[in-house]
Amino acid sequence: MAKVIIFGIMDTAELAHFYLTHDSEHEVVAFTVSQEYIADKTGYKGLPLVAFEDVQELFPPQEYKFFAPMTGRGMNKNRERIYLEAKAKGYAFISYVSSKATTFNNEIGENCFILEDNTIQPFTTIGNNVVLWSGNHIGHHGQIKDHVFFTSHVVMSGHCVIEPYCFFGVNSTIRDYLTIAEGTLVGMASAITKSTEAWGVYVGNPAEKRSIPSYKAY
Repeated sequence: MAKVIIFGIMDTAELAHFYLTHDSEHEVVAFTVSQEYIADKTGYKGLPLVAFEDVQELFPPQEYKFFAPMTGRGMNKNRERIYLEAKAKGYAFISYVSSKATTFNNEIGENCFILEDNTIQPFTTIGNNVVLWSGNHIGHHGQIKDHVFFTSHVVMSGHCVIEPYCFFGVNSTIRDYLTIAEGTLVGMASAITKSTEAWGVYVGNPAEKRSIPSYKAY
C-alpha cells in the first residue's frame, strides 16, 4: 500500500479519490494544486490541500507517491507538465487500473488512470501518463504511447500504434493496422480508416482532416 498525493481539486481528482479509496490498496493522504488555485485553506474531501510549489517539503517523496489523473486539455500537455514537474521533485507515481477492467498482464506505465469496463486485449502495451475513461475496447498487438487520452466507448482495433499526445472523442473508432500520429485529435463518433498526420484534427465517418491543428482546437 502506498500513501498517495493527488494533484487537482476538480472532477477528475474527486473521481480519483473515490476510485483509490474504494477500489485500490492505496491510501490518499492529501491533495495538491498550484498556490494560486487554493481558495479554501481548510482542505479538500476532509484531507489537507497544499501548494504544489511546496508539496515535497510537507510530503517528502521518499515517503509518499504521486498521482496526477488530469484531463486531456491542451492535447495532454497540461497533464504532461505536472507529471514531469512532480518527477523532478523526486516523486514516484502510482497507476490505477479498475478491478472491473479486463486485462491480460499487459505492460502499463506510471500515472495511468484506467477506469471500469475497459478491455485491453493481449499483447498490447500502454505507456506513461495515459487516461482510458470507461468502456473502451483496446485491441490486441497494439501500442499506446505516453500522454494519451481515450474518452469513453472508443474502439481501437488490433495492431494499432497510438503516438504521444493523442485524444479520442466518445464513440470514435480506429481501424486495424493504423498509426495515429503524434497529437492527433479524433472527434466524437469519428471513424479513422487510414493513418493520420501529426497534430491533425479528424472528424466524420469516414474521418477527414480539418484545417485547424489540434493544439489550437483543444
